[in-house]
Amino acid sequence: MASLSPLCSQQYAAVRVAAASTQRRYNREMFRLVGLTGGIGTGKSTVARMIRELGVPVIDADLLARQVVEPGQPAHAEIAAAWPEVIEQGGGIDRKKLAERIFADPASRARLEAITHPRITERALAQADEFRRQGLPLAFLEAALLVEAGLHRRLDGLVLVVASEEQQVSRVMAREGCSRSQALARLQAQLPLEEKRRAATDVVDNSGDEATTRRQVEALVRKLRGQ
Repeated sequence: MASLSPLCSQQYAAVRVAAASTQRRYNREMFRLVGLTGGIGTGKSTVARMIRELGVPVIDADLLARQVVEPGQPAHAEIAAAWPEVIEQGGGIDRKKLAERIFADPASRARLEAITHPRITERALAQADEFRRQGLPLAFLEAALLVEAGLHRRLDGLVLVVASEEQQVSRVMAREGCSRSQALARLQAQLPLEEKRRAATDVVDNSGDEATTRRQVEALVRKLRGQ
């Protein structure tokens, strides 16, 4: 086969570069950021772990929430001004004391959300942009208040993790070391699961054993990957 002339070689190389560039743009455009949410004690962190084990990154909004309120961050200063009693001697925030305060007072909860949610969202979307630049097709954003904050409208889908109320109460009591009445108060302070279900595109029922939940998660990830 005859070799290409220098001009043709240059044109061929240019076409290959353009094709590669188009493919990179296509990969970025095909990136999907899907929300993962649920009520307290439904087990969304368990589902997030399973998703990670399948090789799909999950942005943890709880981790970001802890980062944005670290000493020296603007949100920390605003929280200290609003609720000085929750600041520990070393400068950190007593998260349990803060939780007790905001769950008992809707106005305080709304104020805390106004302080933290925009900063958490900014960091979460920055991480998503990095995954998009890497050419990844799919990532999840795990957060308890995606629907309440309206962030689910900016995502490419919403997965809701559900469980029975009794399971939620038992899990919260075991995890937090709190009383049944305290666990129920936390459940009642959140948007009911049925209202979140109306916003969901997929549901994972985590009321059974782990193997049953894993099968649902595997099927979900296959679907979202288009397999």
